[in-house]
Amino acid sequence: MDASASTSSENSPPKPSVIITIGMAGAGKSTFVQRINSYLRQNHEKSPYILNLDPAVAHVPFEPNIDIRDTVDYKEVMKQYNLGPNGGILTALNLKNIHLCRHIIWTHLGQIEIFTWSASGAIITDAVASSFPTVVAYIVDTPRTTAPATFMSNMLYACSIMYKTKLPFILVFNKTDVESHDFALEWMRDFEAFQTALASHSGSRDAEGEPTYMNSLMNSMSLVLDEFYKHLKAVGVSSLTGDGIKEFFDAVEESRDSYEKEYLPELTRARAARERSLQEAKEDSMNRFTKDFSLDQDKDTRSTNDKWESEEENEDDDDLDIDIIDRSEGPWPGQYIDVTRTRSSDEQAQWPRPT
Repeated sequence: MDASASTSSENSPPKPSVIITIGMAGAGKSTFVQRINSYLRQNHEKSPYILNLDPAVAHVPFEPNIDIRDTVDYKEVMKQYNLGPNGGILTALNLKNIHLCRHIIWTHLGQIEIFTWSASGAIITDAVASSFPTVVAYIVDTPRTTAPATFMSNMLYACSIMYKTKLPFILVFNKTDVESHDFALEWMRDFEAFQTALASHSGSRDAEGEPTYMNSLMNSMSLVLDEFYKHLKAVGVSSLTGDGIKEFFDAVEESRDSYEKEYLPELTRARAARERSLQEAKEDSMNRFTKDFSLDQDKDTRSTNDKWESEEENEDDDDLDIDIIDRSEGPWPGQYIDVTRTRSSDEQAQWPRPT
């Protein structure tokens, strides 16, 4: 039995890898998804399954299998619920069924805080990650990251998303055909190099020559994020030319192994703990119900004893002599006499005499 089950599990096709693409507005998420879609169609037998969860995008350079715009009218949502742009996007988030394939690619909206820090985004991420090996690909606009402040802002966002989702994380430096990502890798490996670049950047010192508040803050944050960089996979890609796409999918396969070794056991433990807590809550509720039911029974028994007399008291009452007057024959004082009936009959009325 166990051997047949293990054989069937080995022969069953592997689950598809889910790639969730997140990034700042203008980072090149749509172009990146188009590039990896073309790469997978050329190099794999099965085409990827693409989902678009951005209801406000006007055009995407690929054909998604599921498009939220087919079922949700973003402008109508804003109109009916009297919402702004971000509120309309948040309300329009939806999830549908996924068919079997090799890779599942999710592309999200540019307002990453809406997806990352909303209840619907957490529900979608947890639901997918509990069923499929899931990887988060954070897209970074490399030319805009050459400024130390912008680089630090992206790294803080990436750090928060990584620890929020607790999923394997890949940092994707996009647009390397415009600007190489080597400087970013150097800043991530050596915080002193980042501090040197920060000190040489314009606006790092005030009029008196002292480091500004932002300069001191980013210096401190670079030290804090040094541990974060050690557990982070970073690749450079060009969505225009296709450079680095193979390295990206190599990182996806490594992250898949990390998912199965680290995330999946943790998920199993979390599920078991949740089931235990639910079972304990059910048992506690049943115990309280049983206790309350027994107390109600005792209360009803006491009230019944107070209301009804015992058998011994009934026997004592039977022994009492009670004089019962039989007035079935003859008139008695105060008896009602129908005068009309008496006159019509032959019998004469026997009127009671006054005493």
